[in-house]
Amino acid sequence: MNIKQSILLRVRIAFLAVIAFVLVVIYRIADIQFVQGDDWRKQAQEIGLDYKTIKATRGSIYADGNDLMATSLPFYKIAFDPSLANDNTFKTGIDSLSLLLSKFFRDLSPGEYRKKISEARQSRKRYLVLNNRLINYQDKAMMEKWPIFREGQMIGGVIFDKEDRRHRPFKALAQRTIGGLNIDGVATVGIEKSFDHYLAGQDGKGLYQRIAGGNWMPVNVASDVKPRNGYDVYTTIDINLQDVAQNSLLRQLEKFEAAYGTVVLMEVKTGEIKAMSNLTRTESGTYVEDYNYAVQGLNDPGSTFKLASMLALLEADKIELTDSVDTNDGTVKFYDRTMEDQSAWKGGYGKLTVQEVFEKSSNVGISKLVDQYFGKDPQKYIDIIKSTGLGKPLDFQMIGEGIPYIKNADDKSWSGTSLPWMSVGYETSITPLQTLAFYNAVANDGKMIQPIIVKSIRKGNQIVEEFDAKTLDKKIASKATLEKLKIMLEGVVERGTAKNIKNDYYKIAGKTGTAQKLINGRYYKQRYYASFAGYFPADEPLYSCIVVIDDPKGLNSFGGDVSAPVFKEIADMIFALDLDLHDKFEGERLAKEGTFPVIRAGNFDELNKLLNQFGISNHMEEENVEWVRASVNNNAIAWKPNHSQSNLVPNVEGMTLRDALYILENKGLKVNVSGTGRVLRQSIYAGRRIEKGTTITIELG
Repeated sequence: MNIKQSILLRVRIAFLAVIAFVLVVIYRIADIQFVQGDDWRKQAQEIGLDYKTIKATRGSIYADGNDLMATSLPFYKIAFDPSLANDNTFKTGIDSLSLLLSKFFRDLSPGEYRKKISEARQSRKRYLVLNNRLINYQDKAMMEKWPIFREGQMIGGVIFDKEDRRHRPFKALAQRTIGGLNIDGVATVGIEKSFDHYLAGQDGKGLYQRIAGGNWMPVNVASDVKPRNGYDVYTTIDINLQDVAQNSLLRQLEKFEAAYGTVVLMEVKTGEIKAMSNLTRTESGTYVEDYNYAVQGLNDPGSTFKLASMLALLEADKIELTDSVDTNDGTVKFYDRTMEDQSAWKGGYGKLTVQEVFEKSSNVGISKLVDQYFGKDPQKYIDIIKSTGLGKPLDFQMIGEGIPYIKNADDKSWSGTSLPWMSVGYETSITPLQTLAFYNAVANDGKMIQPIIVKSIRKGNQIVEEFDAKTLDKKIASKATLEKLKIMLEGVVERGTAKNIKNDYYKIAGKTGTAQKLINGRYYKQRYYASFAGYFPADEPLYSCIVVIDDPKGLNSFGGDVSAPVFKEIADMIFALDLDLHDKFEGERLAKEGTFPVIRAGNFDELNKLLNQFGISNHMEEENVEWVRASVNNNAIAWKPNHSQSNLVPNVEGMTLRDALYILENKGLKVNVSGTGRVLRQSIYAGRRIEKGTTITIELG
């Protein structure tokens, strides 16, 4: 045998040996896994080792402005391995530790704690639960400095088993919108559910050992997989506006004992939702947030849908706002059904212009117009409306958006009365948020955008993902049509069914809606779905809003009486808070950018000196006046006295905190302060009689 053959033989033998070894390994693995698997698993259970899930810390949810709306707070169960501490550490620290535990938990005496721990040490017990009560992070930090515990887990034996609890600092505010977790920590509804894949993070794995009493003790080993904490979700919600919207809605629901209500406030240009509240009446008469009517609640929209009907008529070039419509005695018959106006009981409106038909929300007028011009081709009417995007889902960020329904003329349920009844908001199903998006498009010069409620996902200060409102339709109608729709919407508040919310400071544009409730296939005349949708200020829209109140009780339970006041209260608050929204403060313009500094009220001598330094003309007609308010007169500032009788609450809005405190406290009032800056508003209006011990809250901004 030559050298070459010898080498080849050796290589072949080595190769066969490797193959044999691999086959043996595979066999042993299969034998252990499948043949002996049960035995090994039984031994593992007897030993008490198991890999368990280590829950990731859930991300937080923030409002616009970084107000914390939901977060996971760490709580701890305190346990102890008394066998780890050396004799000297244990003997010198056990008495003090027992005393501290007794004072903190107040369940056992110091002697009982000493006995409990000492007996566990003697029996070599590795995991002793000292108390089942969960402690917070501050308590944990304090206990870590106690005798024996200060040595840490590996030497001192203290064990803090962490457990996260979800916490909402603002309690019930936007509760259903934020959502929640069930008892197993699983997200169920709201933003918590919709953005769970960001918030939840990724759980880890850790080795635990089961010890006496059925408890599991963590075994710190290198093989543990650490959890990856969830990302934070930043929403568009404004906490202050959410508070105003929710409380205003609640007061109106309680007043009318309504079944439920919803309100949504949105920025016109950005589509950002600033407030969303949904309240349901319970059997006890209280209201809770348990269903998102704004996003999921499909219903006949009622008269708010008349805006879509007018758009179709105007886009088809069928009418002018000055055209006349005879509404007769407030009734009109279509086949076997009679359409009625609310005015029918007093003889109807008679002849109206198209604009008056809309302002007075005449069912007869709208249905006659739509039937007259689209009766022979109802699908054309439907196609125009659907071309705006109304009737399509918004693909909203939150799970569970209701699927809108606007029937076609070839639908099986179509009848001769479908068109006139559709024209006034029946035989359709639309959510409040979808209706709001349509009204927002009119305010936004025809651009329909997708509402959004979450702006970004972050990890600390790092932005992981950002969201912008999508454009759903660049132009829902022609410029001429949009201008006419705006005129009609303003007319509703100026002269029509919502004139009760007209004011002298800013204009509102909107439409009331009062739909009869459909119950078991039958419409009930005295049970309504009352709504108001619109935007403000009407000349330069910044916010759009919809308010829906279901089944209000009482005689005046229409949209204008029930829902419109909630809209106005929200609008008033925004107007009061945002100085850029109005041209006048206290009836007159106080500051023009580039001309005057922002001056509201204060001490005359100080303000006079300040303006003189700036070279701004200012004058006071009266003498010996200490406190003043400013008003603009041409290119100068005129000072007006700002005082009240000694027994009346003074007006401190616009003042600095120092001046406001001086005046109020000298009146004998107790003052609570929130915010920073100048006084935006005061909880007790000026002119109210002062009662001893009265507390007034002033908000700064």
